[in-house]
Amino acid sequence: MHPDDIIRLQAGHYILATSPRADVRSLSLKHDETFGVFDRFGDIVSAGTAELGIYHKGTRYLSRLEFLVQDRKPLLLSSGIKEDNVFLSVDLTNPDIQEGGEVVLQRDSVHILRSKFIWEGNCFECIYLTNFSLEPIDIRIKLLFSADFADIFEVRGVKRQQRGRFLPVCKNEKEVIFGYIGLDGVKRTTKLMFFPAPVSITHESASFEFRLMPRQREVLHITVQCAAAGEERPVPEWKSAFMMASRYMSERKARGCKIHTSNERFNAWCDTSLDDIHLLLTRTEHGLYPYAGVPWYNTPFGRDGIITALQSLWFEPEIAKGVLSYLSATQAKTEDPERDAEPGKILHERRQGEMSATGEVPFGMYYGSVDATPLFVFLAGQYYRRTGDVDFIRGLWDSLKLAIQWIDVYGDSDGDGFVEYKSRSEKGLTNQGWKDSADAVFHEDGSLPEGPIALCEVQGYVYAAKMEAALLAEVLGEREFSEKLSREARSLKEKFEQFFWLEDLGTYALALDGMKKPCRVRASNAGHCLFAGIVSEERARRVAETLMSADFYSGWGIRTLAVSEARYNPMSYHNGSVWPHDNAVIAKGFARYAISDKVLKIFEGLFDSAVAVGQYRLPELFCGFHRRPMDSPTLYPVACLPQAWASGAVFMLLEACIGLSFEQPDKIIFRRPVLPVFLREVYIRDLMFGNGSIDVILRRHKQDVSVEVTKRTGSINVMVLK
Repeated sequence: MHPDDIIRLQAGHYILATSPRADVRSLSLKHDETFGVFDRFGDIVSAGTAELGIYHKGTRYLSRLEFLVQDRKPLLLSSGIKEDNVFLSVDLTNPDIQEGGEVVLQRDSVHILRSKFIWEGNCFECIYLTNFSLEPIDIRIKLLFSADFADIFEVRGVKRQQRGRFLPVCKNEKEVIFGYIGLDGVKRTTKLMFFPAPVSITHESASFEFRLMPRQREVLHITVQCAAAGEERPVPEWKSAFMMASRYMSERKARGCKIHTSNERFNAWCDTSLDDIHLLLTRTEHGLYPYAGVPWYNTPFGRDGIITALQSLWFEPEIAKGVLSYLSATQAKTEDPERDAEPGKILHERRQGEMSATGEVPFGMYYGSVDATPLFVFLAGQYYRRTGDVDFIRGLWDSLKLAIQWIDVYGDSDGDGFVEYKSRSEKGLTNQGWKDSADAVFHEDGSLPEGPIALCEVQGYVYAAKMEAALLAEVLGEREFSEKLSREARSLKEKFEQFFWLEDLGTYALALDGMKKPCRVRASNAGHCLFAGIVSEERARRVAETLMSADFYSGWGIRTLAVSEARYNPMSYHNGSVWPHDNAVIAKGFARYAISDKVLKIFEGLFDSAVAVGQYRLPELFCGFHRRPMDSPTLYPVACLPQAWASGAVFMLLEACIGLSFEQPDKIIFRRPVLPVFLREVYIRDLMFGNGSIDVILRRHKQDVSVEVTKRTGSINVMVLK
């Protein structure tokens, strides 16, 4: 093992993959702080480090739930997530059951339908048994269960020195209760409730017997309640809970504009992506927040939340408002080296599990992100451009000024004009950009640099943040501050070109190390600099050519790293893989500089990827192998699915293509719109802006894209710039 790989494992943030996933086509449900990951049978099985289970607030409350028919595993017919991600449906049937060498129950005699959904900390399951044979059937159902109360970091592979105390299992004729008191002193309980009552029940199983006449159907209800101390509450009846869950998701989907196109496969990609964003939206005390992803990141992440908010800003700005409110409320106010916290810094992530509470990992409230703070300011400016919500910005202004102060004081600790990072926490992240693997930043020979590290894209984010902050200061009447921010942004742009540009490589250095030596590495990070607007017109086109070369573009998307680089590995997390959100951000950058042909190529690659991976759901990332004929992207073994900013990628790509922007108080602009070959027409309905809305159709012609407004309310001016 390479010494740097040992560093990665010892850091405790590596997701261990010592055995294959139980099933890469696992099925996920989520509501707020509770989520479940099941195999295609609807089961939770114990297999190596598999992530299957029901989780609540960073802890796995149920680690086994296996369904057996006559002590045999049933046969799978089909399974999937239905009704806008509300419930999981599994169709099963019985296998051939033999006794004494004779078949006593022929396969396919009994249809078994399992339906699950999650609501308010409970997982509700309804099992329907229907006899389709001509004879009465006596059938025995058995459920095997257990609760390990593993922290999510344990599930990821972190070994603990010590654990809390398991309480004696309690049971009665129709309930089993598991309990655990963690090292954080919190009591956690998992209650399994059955109706009708089992014929026999133990600490690890429940058995049911049914006599089914021909065409008769029987129903078994199972409810799993997850609760930490103080969360115990009455469990609603199954039908009532399902109606509330369905209504909640329907109301969420009703918000924002509607997108429909001439391509049904693209429509399916949009619909799945929107459903996944809404699935990951979580109610917090400060508004809705898109949790990063299931299973590893079902929690608030600053950077992920901001990027997802930017991706969805044009069609659902309420998400950005929730993200800004939450991050303002959790902004660091004091220095705390163990949490990499400094006044004004924006949250990296917040965890609620036992290991975070005890300090075994530093992520209870962790601030080890160098880019979340400038991105927070940038999002605020973009939110104002989209909504004109001056009152909200005014209420956020103190937090924005504190963030800018962090950029100038703590972010630029050596006063050289660039924002750098170096972790102060012994347990924190070594690298603190979006590529935060310990080996993601390196020199051309593969050696790891000494900090503090100044990433190229972070300088772009700072530039964009100060430009947006200058706009907001002007709007709020702080003219001198606005002019100061504009001067600083222009100065940074000049200095950035001087220190980061690598003429021979046709791109910007990945980073500057602590000695201001450039990391001469061709990485996708440079594309984010185009997104931020810090790049000159001429060099933007050079970077675009580099990023779309065969060294980068796999056929499915742009790799995070060129194949010629020392640490390139198409199966790595950050050093050669393809990330949908990374590609969408780069495409938005290309569109900014009118590099339309390359926007379309990225869009086409990711569309093909979405079609090929199944369910039109792009994972967090996939491997960077070159595209092969009649093949699909190679999946990454422990990628989150769904992942918020992967789901949001399609909407940023579409926004980039049609050149959509908003100008206060009343202009909607389509700047140099183009459409890929797979989209002949795009229909956008109820696009709200100011005091009105529009319906619009974009049509691709031989040499042009037309924009037709078919409905307009309020005083909105639509401009098409070509």
